[in-house]
Amino acid sequence: MPTKATPEEARLWSESVDKLLCHKAGQAAFRDFLRTEFSEENIDFWLACEAYRKIKSPTKLASKAKKIYSQFIEPKAPKEINIDFTTRENITRSMDKPTQSSFDAAQNVIYGLMARDCYPRFLRSDGYLGLVCRRVST
Repeated sequence: MPTKATPEEARLWSESVDKLLCHKAGQAAFRDFLRTEFSEENIDFWLACEAYRKIKSPTKLASKAKKIYSQFIEPKAPKEINIDFTTRENITRSMDKPTQSSFDAAQNVIYGLMARDCYPRFLRSDGYLGLVCRRVST
């Protein structure tokens, strides 16, 4: 599991899913774990939404919205996320005039899924435990 986090930094990730997600090495370690559970699309979508929300240009916003939609939202998308029908329909309707909040509801669903289900398993995983227990060679 490639990471530049020290064991001390990795231990901080156990405090909250937010601490894990705000650290690049934490994101990488969590993605590696999600890959083993065949659900890495969750963090990929969450990160795409984080980047999307920062876009200021309406043209770039529309272009990125279409990319996120085709990659994660539309039925049979390559990295289709597991969201309810109503959330998916609301996003589909917003694609004519996407806003910075077009994906917020779906991002919240995926965040909740990761926080409740995947994150606790990650903290018990061999990969994570190996990060916090490894010795730093000098």
